[in-house]
Amino acid sequence: MASARVAIRTRWRACAEGVARSRIGIWDVFECLDTVERLQIIVPKPPGMLYVVATPIGNLEDLSPRAKRILEEADVVLAEDTRHSGRLLAELGLSKSLISLHEHNEARRVPQVLERLRRGDDVALVCDAGTPLISDPGYRLLSKVREAGLSAAPIPGPCAAVAALSVAGLASDRFVFEGFLPERPAPRQARLHGLSGDPRTLILYEAPHRIQAALGDMVQILGPQRQATLARELTKRFETVYHGTLEALAARVAEDVDARRGEIVIVVEGRTGSGPAGSDELERVLKVLMAELPLKQAVSLAVKLTGAPRNHAYRLAVDLSRDEDSPSEEDH
Repeated sequence: MASARVAIRTRWRACAEGVARSRIGIWDVFECLDTVERLQIIVPKPPGMLYVVATPIGNLEDLSPRAKRILEEADVVLAEDTRHSGRLLAELGLSKSLISLHEHNEARRVPQVLERLRRGDDVALVCDAGTPLISDPGYRLLSKVREAGLSAAPIPGPCAAVAALSVAGLASDRFVFEGFLPERPAPRQARLHGLSGDPRTLILYEAPHRIQAALGDMVQILGPQRQATLARELTKRFETVYHGTLEALAARVAEDVDARRGEIVIVVEGRTGSGPAGSDELERVLKVLMAELPLKQAVSLAVKLTGAPRNHAYRLAVDLSRDEDSPSEEDH
C-alpha cells in the first residue's frame, strides 16, 4: 500500500513539473491522470465503521448534533422500521439509503452488513426510538462485527429506561434492566419471583394491554408496599410520571384509562432489609413447612406448591430461619 502511494506521488509530481516547464502536452497530462487512477485502484480502502446511533424517544430536539452528522455522513442506515426511520430522516432534511434490520431478518442481514463494512462503507444502526440493542435488535450484528475484527462506535443519546430512572427518586447507584416481562402469566410470575429478592432498583418496559396484569403480579410477588414509578410517553406531549407504592400504582392504572396508554416504563424499588422477601404466599408456605420439616425439605415442597424458583425460595428460607434464631428484645 505504501509503495503504491509513493508511485502515485512520483508520477503526479513528474506530470506537474512537466506541465510547468511546458515539456509535455495535454495528452501527456491525460495519460498521467489515467496512471494515477489505475494506481489508486490497487490501494485498499480501510474498513468502515458501524455507528450505533441513539435517536429521540419522542422529542426531536433530543437528537445530538453528532448523531445528526453521523446519519448524514453514513453510506447506509440500518433501521428497525425503514418507514419510521425514513420519517425521522426527512424531518432532519436527510435522504439516505435505508436497509431494514429487525428481529426477523437480523441473522440474514449480518453477512451483507459485514461485507459493506469490509468494503469501507460507514454504517449507522438505529432503532425506532432510543438506543439500539436496549430491548431492540442489533445484538447478533454487533457480536459478529466484534468476531470479524471490525469496529463499532457508540453515538450516545436518549434511552427511556435511563430517563425514567433519572426522575424516579429511587436508588440509582445499582439497578437492573429487565426489558419486557414475559407475556403469559406463569412465565411472568416466575420471572418476578426470581427478581423479588434483588436489592437493586428494577427497571421494566411494559405494553399498555399488559400493564394491569403485570402490576397485579408485582403487587402479589414483590409486595404491595414497594415504592415504584410508572413513566409513560416520556418526552412526548402527554408525558406523565406517577409515583407511589405498587399497590397505589396498580389502583391508579385500573381506574385511569390514560395511565394505560403509550410507551410505559416501570421503576421499582429493590428489596430492602425491612421489605418483603417475596410473595406473601411463598413466605406463608415456607413458615408453615419449616415449623415441621428440615429446611431443604421445606424448600422443595414450597417450590412445588408455589412454582417459585428454587434459588429464591432457598434464600428466603435461610433469611426466615435466621430471623427465628435471632434473639428478640424480650430475651434481653
